[in-house]
Amino acid sequence: MGALRFRGSQCLRTRLVLATLTGKSLRIDDIRANDVQPGLRDYEASLLRLLEKVTNGCVVEIDETGTTLRYRPGLITGGSGIVHECCPSRSVGYYLEPLLLLGMFGKKPLSITLRGVTNDGTDPGVDVFRTVTLPLMKRLGIEEGLELKVIKRGARPLGGGEVQLRVPNLRTLPPVNLVDEGMVKRIRGVSYSMKVSPQNTNRMVDGARGLLNKLLSDVYIFTDAVSGAASGLSPGYGLTLVAETTSGCLISAEACATTGGGSDGAGGESSEEPLLVPEDIGRLASQALLEEVRRGGVVDGSHQGLLLMLAALGPEELNQVRLGPLTPHAVRTLRCVRDVLGVTFHMKAEAGSGTIFLTAIGCGVKNLAKKVT
Repeated sequence: MGALRFRGSQCLRTRLVLATLTGKSLRIDDIRANDVQPGLRDYEASLLRLLEKVTNGCVVEIDETGTTLRYRPGLITGGSGIVHECCPSRSVGYYLEPLLLLGMFGKKPLSITLRGVTNDGTDPGVDVFRTVTLPLMKRLGIEEGLELKVIKRGARPLGGGEVQLRVPNLRTLPPVNLVDEGMVKRIRGVSYSMKVSPQNTNRMVDGARGLLNKLLSDVYIFTDAVSGAASGLSPGYGLTLVAETTSGCLISAEACATTGGGSDGAGGESSEEPLLVPEDIGRLASQALLEEVRRGGVVDGSHQGLLLMLAALGPEELNQVRLGPLTPHAVRTLRCVRDVLGVTFHMKAEAGSGTIFLTAIGCGVKNLAKKVT
């Protein structure tokens, strides 16, 4: 198989996942070569260490400046009892999506414990993964053995959270056929807090309801105020909202406040941002949810890349999805899928709904470690 060659740091996670699934060697040059602090970031190095734990025989070579990466994938083994300490500059959501895709093509069912930041403003939080991503997989026909348990919550900058992920093995992915958006019929959510007054969760609910109840009566938001050992090492709070449509689609949005801002992941200073008051967090999450609903599509912007990957990796038959305006990450995913898998999507914009209808023939990736039954 020919080796894949790329330049730059964009879509590193997607490139590594696709290279591992296809068994192709990968070389990436000029990783942030012109930055003040060039090379791989600590969370990207942590992802490479995670890939070594769930595969057997992979080889990772990084030059002394960190700007060139050579990766030769191994066999995806899966297994149980795996523990990984995630880098605190990115939440565990950064690592969950690759594990979900790789775990389905493993030799054994994957059971892994991830420790670190569970909710931040950069990556989808564990609540979104549990209430939107996993139901999306189950809607596609992947039901048995797929589970995420939140043992502890953890906020930036110190983290301290813990989640357990279980992923079953599949022979092949089912076809993707999601084109009916439907109308929003109800909204559910989770208001959580860590190491702060439990009253903050109720204040976030009030802030969200002040906007949502003007448009919809069926709004119910659970509260989860954790303290003690289950609350991690840093204070924080946030709100995750999920809109369910009449066709079964789930659209999510979230907002959170933590005491530590986003770090550049290279040992630089983290930007200390003041905490927003809980009512503002509730309003921000509600506005973000309404914007996602306005954009249209069968999934929100944070799930576009995952859905396109599932369609491209699916069986050699027609896969079709309807999405809202493509996010930059979705556009980069389409390019990666074309370069690595040779799958090209046909796109048709629909002026009436403002959505994009995408169709493609999957590449039919198979799990060679799983017996045919």
